[in-house]
Amino acid sequence: MTRPSRIPAPGLGRITAPTALGAAVLLLWDLANTRHWVSDLILPRPLDVAAATRDLFASGLVWGHLRATLYETLAGFGLAAALGVGTALAAGASAVVRRMVYPYAVTLQVLPMLSVAPILISAFGFGATAKIVIAALVAFFPVFVNTLTGMLDPDADAEELFRSLRAGRRRTFTGLLLPTAAPMIFAGLRIGLTLALAGAVVAEIVSAQEGLGFLVQRYSSQLNQDDAFAVVAVVTGMGLLLYGAVGCADRVIVFWRHAGRLPAGSRARERRVRRRLAAADRSTS
Repeated sequence: MTRPSRIPAPGLGRITAPTALGAAVLLLWDLANTRHWVSDLILPRPLDVAAATRDLFASGLVWGHLRATLYETLAGFGLAAALGVGTALAAGASAVVRRMVYPYAVTLQVLPMLSVAPILISAFGFGATAKIVIAALVAFFPVFVNTLTGMLDPDADAEELFRSLRAGRRRTFTGLLLPTAAPMIFAGLRIGLTLALAGAVVAEIVSAQEGLGFLVQRYSSQLNQDDAFAVVAVVTGMGLLLYGAVGCADRVIVFWRHAGRLPAGSRARERRVRRRLAAADRSTS
């Protein structure tokens, strides 16, 4: 249906290259502090940020705020995924729906969310609802546009085959369009989930009583840069974990996209079958 993924298989090179770059950035960061190229009041030392991160978790202060941000992110992302995928599937199946919906989706994307956030917070209150709505609005467009792009770009040979077999619209949708769009859908979900996290944190910075964004705003206003950077590190770690979770779901559900990994698995299954056959032969002899 789709081309195999060109993402290289996991290996030593995929670990050492980003690790080396990260180490170089940390060394340059620490050098900027020790040489006084930048003040510690603006950019704290990496070891101070690491110690502040450890203290946040050791004191237990961060857990309640982390849960609040995670809930707002996942709820907003779930809403954006349901609306984005559902609307895109309808738009992909009908040109009329596509012409009706697409201009408003683009308008929503170019809307400056920072300027709209205070309005939404005054409309939905200062609780979690406003943050969920903002997270959903931020995450909607990448989910929608990626799903729609996948729906409108099916494999030409497979489409001709379905047409020659006189497959109906439902069979074509479930057997061709949806599997073809699946890799693009998951690409949009990856982007949408990280944007939902960013939207939730920004909304908490604007107005909140809990959440990681609230902590960043509080520590920054106190010029406590060590703890502010520590909270940013926590947000970054959460985003990486969420991104990786969607990636794992992608590899499981859209398994044909990772066809480069199939031969090894096929060989393992072949060895298991051969062992079972050999055991069966020994038991009958």
